Amino acid sequence: MRRSCFPKFRLSRAMAWLQLVLGGLVIVVSISSLFRFYAAGFFMHNEDICLHFYSVKDVYDGFDIRALSDRVGEVLNRMESLQDKLEKTVQQLEKEKDALDKTITRLEYKNFLEVEVIRPLYSAHIALRQIRLPKAEGIGNFTMEEEPLINTFVTEEIRKYITPKKNRVGKVNIYGAEKIHNTIGHACVLMKKELEEYMDYDIGSYCKDDWNLAQKLMVNGCDPLPRRRCLTRASKVYQKPFPINESLWKLPDGRNVRWSNYQCRNFECLSSKNPKRGYSKCTGCFEMDKEKPKWVANRSVPVDFLISDILAIKPGETRIGLDFGVGTGTFAARMREQNVTIVSTALNLGAPFNEMIALRGLIPLYVTLNQRLPFFDNTMDLIHTTGFMDGWLDMLLLDFILFDWDRILRPGGLLWIDRFFCNKKDLDDYMYMFLQFRYKKHKWAISPKSKDEVYLSALLEKPPRAI
Repeated sequence: MRRSCFPKFRLSRAMAWLQLVLGGLVIVVSISSLFRFYAAGFFMHNEDICLHFYSVKDVYDGFDIRALSDRVGEVLNRMESLQDKLEKTVQQLEKEKDALDKTITRLEYKNFLEVEVIRPLYSAHIALRQIRLPKAEGIGNFTMEEEPLINTFVTEEIRKYITPKKNRVGKVNIYGAEKIHNTIGHACVLMKKELEEYMDYDIGSYCKDDWNLAQKLMVNGCDPLPRRRCLTRASKVYQKPFPINESLWKLPDGRNVRWSNYQCRNFECLSSKNPKRGYSKCTGCFEMDKEKPKWVANRSVPVDFLISDILAIKPGETRIGLDFGVGTGTFAARMREQNVTIVSTALNLGAPFNEMIALRGLIPLYVTLNQRLPFFDNTMDLIHTTGFMDGWLDMLLLDFILFDWDRILRPGGLLWIDRFFCNKKDLDDYMYMFLQFRYKKHKWAISPKSKDEVYLSALLEKPPRAI
């Protein structure tokens, strides 16, 4: 029986087609490049070139061209390597066509295409897809859509982490920013001018009263900030704080706060009745008569849990914890009365929240939402959050936050989601985010907030996860 030559013919024809496809790709890329050169002004008159490039300068200011060039070069090298391999394979087949066995099995042919052709092409395609160029977009105060160093990183998880997370509602958030930058220091490239201003001081002299500039850098992802060699300013009339048996529920002495960067100049001005108080979150936070009933008195809303009920679930096991939210330390004050030490996160968003917490004899932790928490793994007995995280959060950002909370919460520790609110249509998505860790549910309550929004409160226990 004569041996069939069709399989060899089909393979040679397939290789020829692949070469034609690759050649076509090169032609398309070349034409595209010429078109882009034309669009960019390479065939314009000299004055048109200047006009074109200087009119878009702000969009590309600070963009990492070297990283982009490296990634493009990487893709081109992969394509060139693939083309060389295919050409050598075709030449080898041509040389050995008389010595080949009667056929190449379909499985061998399939494996060759998958391993030697499809995978390299797919890899090059993904690498091209990952290259991101800046765009003149944004909600309000940003001109560059893309992170300047995004093309430096290949690992997708890093790229996802550092990609700015836009607010879901499409508005400026309570930070005064339109997106959240997770922090590995890369965002400082976007704020070069502000960072240089922050680090411009006389060594050994007094620092400028520029904590609000530092906070602006932190909120926009330039965090952690560099250390400085200047002396921090304090109030010229600083007074001895009240003793601990008074400070928890007594308004502090206003002379202990530097008020120069606030609309108000004393604590009395921060009353919820004052429409020009300078802050919007946590209405009534600076009025002790409104703060005292929180978490200790029965409330009409079913999503409001009492501290006594929470501590009774695991008596004696809750000793230290974190309160992640916006406030003046009232939750920490109530827990201190139960011999539980709580660290309260705070930013000075229009009012001296950090100073207020400290003057009450409690511990403020000056961190942003985008920062990895400075606690070791499996150390906290309790994490409580209220008044801060809600439906404006990007889902991917929330995922990173929750995994960081899971990291620091010890086995058997409690996660208290307090009055989280979102749009009704988004509730299922957020419920999945909280339940994905398979924590034990001790309490779970949902209540309407408005016509289109709902509250969610939950008390969840971290499982042991023994290895």
